[in-house]
Amino acid sequence: METGRVEAFRDGVIAIIVTIMVLQLNAPAEPTFASLLKISPVFLSYALSFTVAAIMWVNHHHLLHAVREVNARLLWSNLNLFWMSLIPFVTDYMGKNHKEPLPVAL
Repeated sequence: METGRVEAFRDGVIAIIVTIMVLQLNAPAEPTFASLLKISPVFLSYALSFTVAAIMWVNHHHLLHAVREVNARLLWSNLNLFWMSLIPFVTDYMGKNHKEPLPVAL
């Protein structure tokens, strides 16, 4: 089996993850700089999470180009994308609780 289906699955999962993360961003009601500063922790947690997702996507891309054949072991290990699917939750948690150590550590 070629790696195309595995790559498509990965790309779809990551696209959904990034979409969920960006949907959690809400523009402030007031058009002031102060209101932007109030939501800056949420935006910064999004930027950090997007960077982590991008790094994981690039690494997975290079990993799949080194694969000679797709077997059951690769398919099961690819399901580790589950952990990546938790990024939107952690992004939201960290953005809302940016002064607490546990959300930042996650």
